[in-house]
Amino acid sequence: MIRRLFALSLAMLPCLAAAQDFPTHPITIVVPVPPGGIVDLAARLASEPLSTHLGQPVVIDNRAGASGNIAYAMVAGAQPDGYTLLASYSMYHVGNPSMFTNLRWTSGSFKPVGMVAVSPHVVTVHPSLPVHNLKELVAYAKSHPGEVNYASQGSGSVPHVGTELLKQMTGTDMVHVPYKGSGPAIQDVLSGRVQLFVTTPPSVIGHIQMGRLRAIAVAGRERHPMIPDVPTAAEQGYPGFELDAWVSLFAPAGTPDAVVSKISAALEEGLKKPEIIKTAEEAGVRVNYENPEKLGETVARDTAHWSQVIKSANITVN
Repeated sequence: MIRRLFALSLAMLPCLAAAQDFPTHPITIVVPVPPGGIVDLAARLASEPLSTHLGQPVVIDNRAGASGNIAYAMVAGAQPDGYTLLASYSMYHVGNPSMFTNLRWTSGSFKPVGMVAVSPHVVTVHPSLPVHNLKELVAYAKSHPGEVNYASQGSGSVPHVGTELLKQMTGTDMVHVPYKGSGPAIQDVLSGRVQLFVTTPPSVIGHIQMGRLRAIAVAGRERHPMIPDVPTAAEQGYPGFELDAWVSLFAPAGTPDAVVSKISAALEEGLKKPEIIKTAEEAGVRVNYENPEKLGETVARDTAHWSQVIKSANITVN
């Protein structure tokens, strides 16, 4: 028994030494989307305090494409040493395994480091649609089955899966119109070709303020500061219709616990800075740190929830 414990202690020494020395060179955060947007913003919010607290540069590497799968596969195959991290987007992380076949990664390919930020979504409609809240939308959609079209920035995106959740909750029949990106989707909603779009508030706040779009509900746990007069779905009698998209950092599976703890502690401390919180709020997102254990629980819960929604809606992206 003593020999076994001694051997185990010897085996752990290299990991402990690596954690004590970590980091000795720059860290890379791989971002699964192009520059701009909440995922890229959250990664950059995290990079500054990580660099300050860990004493090494933190480089942002945008690897967009294939609904995030290029970046995810890249990090899944990286050395598990803490020098390559993934800025993971919630729906990519918990939804892609249910929508794609032959992925080169699974949720088990990654080790939670810490949540960075969350952003709720807002339900918007073209002003020509005679609805001003969720109850009116549901009533209209039920009396006009198949006549309400909703946009998304692509199959499998949060607006797509989220609106399918709303359909399942309310028994309505609305038609999905996918676009290649949020820009074209917004343009067709503004023109009235499509009546409904669920998206993040920053992408449409100007149109809402000018009356080009009508915000009828916030799909989140609380009202959004950019549109404080718009009630949440729960306030309108639809609890459970929550689309709080999160961005979190993950390391490759097998990264030493001590290294993960060191990065996570630096992230937690850095995200407390008032200037970081202010920058996030001005961009329409909320800093929301979760430690590795809690983040792991969030991933498990969200995976169970969204995989069922995806299965019920028969959503596939291949």
